[in-house]
Amino acid sequence: MNEIIREIEAAQLKESVPEFCVGDTVKVYGKIREGNHERIQVFEGTVLKKQGGGNRATFTVRKTSNGIGVEKTWPLHSPNVEKVEVVRRGKVRRAKLYYLRDRVGKRAKVKEK
Repeated sequence: MNEIIREIEAAQLKESVPEFCVGDTVKVYGKIREGNHERIQVFEGTVLKKQGGGNRATFTVRKTSNGIGVEKTWPLHSPNVEKVEVVRRGKVRRAKLYYLRDRVGKRAKVKEK
């Protein structure tokens, strides 16, 4: 049974997965479907966490929009994620950056490598 599930999940994996880490600022090009029209919308922010493995791997991106913090969790191998582009590399010392939720302004920035 496990081998059948593994084969199905392996068929759904993307060939090229972008290299990015927690703390990086990324642009996520996500497909948005409105009726029968499809377009690509860019979501740019800091990667707070990466979790899971294989087909179920996800990453969470946080940005500030009009003074309000917005977080979105994206499946890494989803067909709705067109591409992930790294804008700048961040220097962090932990795997999850939940502390950025409480910070505002310059304190919410991550140092660049």
